[in-house]
Amino acid sequence: MILSKAVRAGVLPARDSGLAIFLPVFISVCILSLMPTVRLLLESVVSDGSFSLDVLREIMDESGTWKAFRHTLFVGGCATVLATVLGSAMGLLVGLTDIRFRKPLTFCFMMPMMIPPQITALSWIQLFGPSSVLLNCLGIAPAPGTPHPMYSPFGIILLLGIQQAPLIFLSLKAGLSAMPREMVEAARVCGAGNGRVLRDIVLPLMTPALTAGMALAFVSCIGNFGIPAMLGIPAGYTVLTTLIYQRLAMFGPEVIAEAASLSVLISMLALFGILLQSYMLNRRDYRLVGAPSELLKYRLGNFRGLAESVSWLVILLILVVPLCALFFSSLIPSFGVKLTSETMTFSNYAHVLFEHDATTRAFINSFSLAGGAAVILCLVGIPLGYFLVWQKNSLLRFISPLMELPYALPGVVLAIGCILLFLKPIFGISIYGTVWIILVAYLARFLPMGLRPVIGGFAQTDRVLEEAAQMCGAGFLRRMKDIIVPLILPAAATGGLFIFLAAFNELTVSVLLWTSGSETLGVVIFNLDESGNAVLASAVSILVIMAVLILMTILSLIGHKAPKGVIPWQD
Repeated sequence: MILSKAVRAGVLPARDSGLAIFLPVFISVCILSLMPTVRLLLESVVSDGSFSLDVLREIMDESGTWKAFRHTLFVGGCATVLATVLGSAMGLLVGLTDIRFRKPLTFCFMMPMMIPPQITALSWIQLFGPSSVLLNCLGIAPAPGTPHPMYSPFGIILLLGIQQAPLIFLSLKAGLSAMPREMVEAARVCGAGNGRVLRDIVLPLMTPALTAGMALAFVSCIGNFGIPAMLGIPAGYTVLTTLIYQRLAMFGPEVIAEAASLSVLISMLALFGILLQSYMLNRRDYRLVGAPSELLKYRLGNFRGLAESVSWLVILLILVVPLCALFFSSLIPSFGVKLTSETMTFSNYAHVLFEHDATTRAFINSFSLAGGAAVILCLVGIPLGYFLVWQKNSLLRFISPLMELPYALPGVVLAIGCILLFLKPIFGISIYGTVWIILVAYLARFLPMGLRPVIGGFAQTDRVLEEAAQMCGAGFLRRMKDIIVPLILPAAATGGLFIFLAAFNELTVSVLLWTSGSETLGVVIFNLDESGNAVLASAVSILVIMAVLILMTILSLIGHKAPKGVIPWQD
């Protein structure tokens, strides 16, 4: 009786509509998306089995906490402004003008976001400073003893701004694609010029897209670990993420309650950014009338060549030159040696691939973890998308915003939540200190990334084939195997490749969860650089970048089969 009522209310699917699959999928999603966050919140307010705010109060009373808080707010805010300037300029140029080579320009501008932050930081470290191989080759290296300019708040802001600029760019580009053309054409009929149309119509209509991109960039900046760790720790400049890492590295699980309270502080900061975005958008009505149309293409005339030259110069400065410095650094036998035809060697690559045990293990672990997370989330994502979009299950739609939680919150928050959840054995089984806890964290963090293309695929596919098969008596599993999976597989595969790309390079979660034997590539690069072995770190980084390029090329090749808008560098 209760089951029948739940089916009629749309809370549960009927027996012939996948009830046997729905229940394990729903339970798995609840455990992955909610349990780490709930456990983290409990730890911060429950001490010795009773409600207490003592730990939180002690953390708030420490001057180091407020210093790290101010640093986090400062670099996060300044980097968001820089990302907004860079991303908006490129977004308007690509989305509004007749500039040529849009696809390669978009692909290259996206690259800094695809490259892991620790590799971005390492490449810029290798670019500047007295020991820069590239500058020494050109004969313009600064004198020995000169302070490295990247070990400073300026360096952190610059790299965070460059890495988050593609978020602003993508948000603005998507907003321009969705903008109806009727208002622009009406303004032109009334005699408005291009400048007036841009100022009075296009830019005000892009406020929601720009605000959403800024909020996302701010949350990503304050949760970033790789760049503040590699540039800030050597300079003694601590932000909240590096403060948590340093305390756990020094004192271990004994200070887990303090780490949980600091994680709550980062979450509150991220929540502030999201609420500020909602407040800004609720002040005005931004609803649009009309259907999306072809992108506007302002003719740049004689300025087109100049605009193209400046755009590619920006790509050269923020992407090509730092990567060249990283590549040159990987070719010298040891740190400080000048690169010449006699000293150039590829032995570092052979060493990290075949001789250095930790690196070999890291390649195996990263491939296994990223591949495992991609396959599992594809298998979970297809039935989940089916119940969400085609069956419109009310229970899943109610918790769907919570599924975004592990991805929206900074990675360090999820990592602390997983430590708390799995610190003690569950049913006699402990995964703390093993590679499995990293896999669970990856599954929680990247579920939304894999689900979005699948939801897009279901939304763009007519359900008529599945309904016809159901009328002919085909059971749910038969419909899933013969109709649903073949239709949605391209979108699921695209999501899986994105998951693999993100998990393969992940550092923020892994750096708090790894132990000896479960190193990932991000951790190895960070540890090699921290131990002063920048040459080997550069060689591993170049191999990772090659893997990223191969994956992005595969995504480009299969992009035409994915739902529209899933591949960000394609129109």
